[in-house]
Amino acid sequence: MTIAERISRPTPIIALLAALCAAGVLWAQLERGDQRGVNPIDGSGSYEVSGVEVDIAARDAETARSAGWRAAQRKGWAMLWARTNGQPEAAAPRLPDSTLDSIAGAIVVEHEQISAHRYIASLGILFDRARTGELLGAKGAVRRSAPMLVIPIEWSGGAPISFELRNQWQKAWARFRSGNSPVDYVRVSGTGADPILLNAAQTRRPGRGWWRMLLDQYGAADIVVPEVALQRQWPGGPVIGTFTARHGPDGKIVDSFTLRAETSEGLPAMLDKGAARIDAAYVRALQAGELRADPTLVIENAPAAEEIPIDDVLGQLAQAASTVVPIQVDTPDSVMLRSAEAALRGVTGITSVETASLALGGVSTFRVNFAGPVPALREQLISRGWQVEDAGGGLRIRRAPPAPPASAR
Repeated sequence: MTIAERISRPTPIIALLAALCAAGVLWAQLERGDQRGVNPIDGSGSYEVSGVEVDIAARDAETARSAGWRAAQRKGWAMLWARTNGQPEAAAPRLPDSTLDSIAGAIVVEHEQISAHRYIASLGILFDRARTGELLGAKGAVRRSAPMLVIPIEWSGGAPISFELRNQWQKAWARFRSGNSPVDYVRVSGTGADPILLNAAQTRRPGRGWWRMLLDQYGAADIVVPEVALQRQWPGGPVIGTFTARHGPDGKIVDSFTLRAETSEGLPAMLDKGAARIDAAYVRALQAGELRADPTLVIENAPAAEEIPIDDVLGQLAQAASTVVPIQVDTPDSVMLRSAEAALRGVTGITSVETASLALGGVSTFRVNFAGPVPALREQLISRGWQVEDAGGGLRIRRAPPAPPASAR
């Protein structure tokens, strides 16, 4: 072999170096966590009341602020009761401050001004749904959608961005409080492999096989793609946003509208309003029966669960072989992750619990070794207060809502 042939032919070492360089570039892109990833806030299902205005004067700033927050709880309760029952706020029953303290989960400061003797603010109040429902008179089951994987797409400068870089549209959906919506949004943080799996190209891919894998990975049954195309008139000037609510793997348009922000500083508020309007469009589609999962996304129809007496199931545990069962559970934060893991370890028959997929702010998957058949594990979980559903060959569990307190007479 001549020297020219040796030079023109790539050696295995050169090919290996090229592969290592490419892998290094990809790893560097995945590890740039400071430029991507926004954890969603409050998907707990709280009742939210926003725009509660207070103006309180007191002997000092701290007293004024404390009195302002208590006044906001009273006004927020009246606004929530009126909104739920369709009556004026003046007709709302008066509750003592101690009761309001027990049902108010959090206070969100939207805007506040504090002086030496005065407190002026616009606040939001989050009321615990389980404790507040009976007092509101809100009873009965609320129709909710199947779990919907959310892939927000922002078009800016003619290019689409999803989770590849932090963007204002992703932040708006992370700020959106999904607890008040009957649409069960599955929101991801955008870290790890999310930018590669959930990008703008994926939302245009018609193939169902890859979609089934993604839905199973993220614990969802369908897809929604909220889009916004931003057009800036000049730097720092007005911004026009064209919003489109898409649904399903084929990108069916549910609604489309346009909003305008007069300056760049008003862009986040415009996007928050756009996210709320898109959610309203999805809610209307759900109520009209149009937000149904594409049947091609379902691999096969799961057979109806056979009712097995618990005594017979427990009697088979000693003879049954160990079964590996993937269990999906909502983990909005690390506290819920540890709590769910500890709860699973305490179930009779479970010998080990491993974290197969970690997704803080989303749905994590545990790999559980159970000394018995899957129906027996289902019965064990239901007896411990979990709601159990079939999910991709495993189980999806949620905490059953607590029984509402007896109403005071």
